This record gives sequence, structure tokens and C-alpha cells, in this order.
Amino acid sequence: MTAVMIAFTFPGQGSQAPGMGEAWRNHPSWELVAEASDVSGRDVEALLLTADADELKETRNSQLATFVQSMIVLDAVERTGVEPAFHAGHSLGEYSALTAAGAISFEDGVTLVSERGSAMQSAADAEHGTMAAVLGLDDDQVEIACSRTDGDVWVANFNAPGQVVIAGSPAAIEAAGVQAKELGAKRVMGLKVGGAFHTPFMSQARDRLRKAIDDTDIRQPNRPVFANVDGLAHSDPAEWASLMGAQLTSPVRWRSTLHNLHDAGVNVFLELGPGTVLTGMAKRTIKAATNISVSTPGDVDKLLDALSHGSETGGVVEGEVLSAVERLVVSPANGVFEPAPSVAKDQTIDRGDLIGTVGNHDVRSAFSGRLQGLLAMSGERVTTSQPIAWLRVT
Repeated sequence: MTAVMIAFTFPGQGSQAPGMGEAWRNHPSWELVAEASDVSGRDVEALLLTADADELKETRNSQLATFVQSMIVLDAVERTGVEPAFHAGHSLGEYSALTAAGAISFEDGVTLVSERGSAMQSAADAEHGTMAAVLGLDDDQVEIACSRTDGDVWVANFNAPGQVVIAGSPAAIEAAGVQAKELGAKRVMGLKVGGAFHTPFMSQARDRLRKAIDDTDIRQPNRPVFANVDGLAHSDPAEWASLMGAQLTSPVRWRSTLHNLHDAGVNVFLELGPGTVLTGMAKRTIKAATNISVSTPGDVDKLLDALSHGSETGGVVEGEVLSAVERLVVSPANGVFEPAPSVAKDQTIDRGDLIGTVGNHDVRSAFSGRLQGLLAMSGERVTTSQPIAWLRVT
């Protein structure tokens, strides 16, 4: 049987939807929303629950909302013990991937994403631009269509076979669309975005963001993260400091990223966050792989069920992955673990019950079930997200 190797992938701007946080508001992972609001000085809960479509389309809103929603989903999946071999994210999602891999802290991720959204909003206001999807035309032919156009237009996203996004001035986009259709494109579809992202139009935003990146503590990721700029895996913090800034004015090479992940052994692409855009791209690009999207708490159970049955690849999963009826309670912080006096094996645990403490932090179960055992000893020093207890749900 084939071993299953998982990549966590994270969506970018455009995947957001009104009310996307509603399904999570009673889940333990929702606590990240309050943290994000404190760090950003903004009402993130309102963005996830009550903001309408027009408000969420604003770059400064969509980026922060999508990032936090992805982190909520990531936290919920990590609580089950599922671990990836690699991380990758599309555009904004690259910041989610770096946070997931521990290269930047959640707090720094919120700060950088907030600054990125504001910087890109300002750049878009200063240089009016737009984007369009070119469907049914090879990558090189789309590049030819842009080069034939007299005006500012570039390829912004190499997403999947027959799906390329161009960006630039509205007049040049329209002219390049005509060229693309003459070369055989099936359709050129304008996108409802507020700027020409991943083009030289974002130079102002890149320069502003680099100052914020220089002030950020970037660490070596615990798993390799694949970069948008070249589609390759990187682990050096100095390289990532450069790549994060360069990304704003460079095309997203997502198709190459998917192929390189697959070549590295990935056969399960797991999209964490709102929507299913990346799942659709992966299906079009890599045929011999399983594609799973997780955007709601119910999707977490479906994920565990798929992995416990070896997924559609017919293989077995390597690493700490639980069956569909098992759950892990993980540490909320770094510190010394002390179990609650009343906790005992085979005890029935309800959601919210106290398992113990890590320093000054309570360790509470996110699930209801029967306690199979503690995975940390009294007095043991544990790290954030380290498994503490093992439950079998009832």
C-alpha cells in the first residue's frame, strides 16, 4: 500500500464569503478571533460573522478575514493530530502557510497580513488596475497575448492547466483579452478585485511591506514551505524575508507549486480555510492525488474518516493520524503540565471539561468522549499544540 503524504494548502484573497465564521463561533478554535482583534485593533469577529460581500471585497478586510479563518481551521485540524509533510499557500495564503509551519507567530502573522492588506489597498488606490481570468489557453500563449498588447498587462497567476490570471490597467486587460481569444482562449472573465495584484503596480506596497517584514522575527519553518515566486521549497529565514516581499510584484506560480509538491511525494492536498478554490485547481493539475477541503467543523470529521480509511489513494497514513472516532486534546501554550485531580482513564469527558493546566493556562477538551489516557505526565514540560490527552468520541 502507498504511504499517504499530506500537504496543507491555504487559500488567498477571493475565497472569503459573508458569514463564513458562523459555523465556528462555538468551537474552541474560535478563541483565535479575539487574539486577532487584540493584535490588529480591528473587530475581526464582525468581519467573519456580519460583514457583507461588498465590505469583504475590500482588500484590507478580505485578507485579514481570510487569514484568521484559515488559522481557525488549521487549529481545529491540528487538535486532531493530523500533520503535514509540507505547507503552501496561494498569494495571501503563503502567510497562512508560514504561520502554520511556525516560521512566524500567529501574532506576527496578523500584523503582517494587516499591513499587507492596507499597503495593497493604498497601492491599488494610487494605480487603478484590475484582473481577468483567461480560460482554455496554454500558459505561454497567455504570455504572448500580454506581450502583444500595447499597455501595462502581465500574467499574475499561473493557477492550473487552462486557467491563468492576467492583471494590469483596465484598457490593457481588455486588449489582452482580445489577443487571447484570437490565440484560442475559450473565455476571458473579468474578476471583481480592487487592483492589479502580483504586478509592478504593487511596487509601492512591496516597499512598504518590506519594512514590516524586517521588523518580524522569521524562524526556520518546522516543515518546508513552497514559495509563490518560484514554486520551490524554502526553509531559510533570510530567503523567506526576501520572498515575502518579492511575492507582491511577481506572478503566483501555483501550477508549478502543485507539481513540485507532487514530485516530493505529496498525494493528499488538504485545503484549510474558506472555499474550495485550491481544491479545484489541484484536481485539474494533479490527477493521481486526493483533494480534500476543510472549511467547517463537519469537514474535520469527514477528513478524519477519509484518512482513517487510507483515503482515495488506497494507502496508509504515516504519522500521528487518528481514526474517525478518536480525538486529541492539545496544549494551548508552552509550560509545565499538571493534570486535573479528577481526571482518570475511561472517564467520560464533556466538551469544555478541564483536563489540567499548562502554566497559567487551562487545558480543556474540545470534544466529548471517553478518556483513553493522558499523553503527558505530571510535571512534564510541553509545547504549544503538543498532545495532552486521547479521547474516543461517543
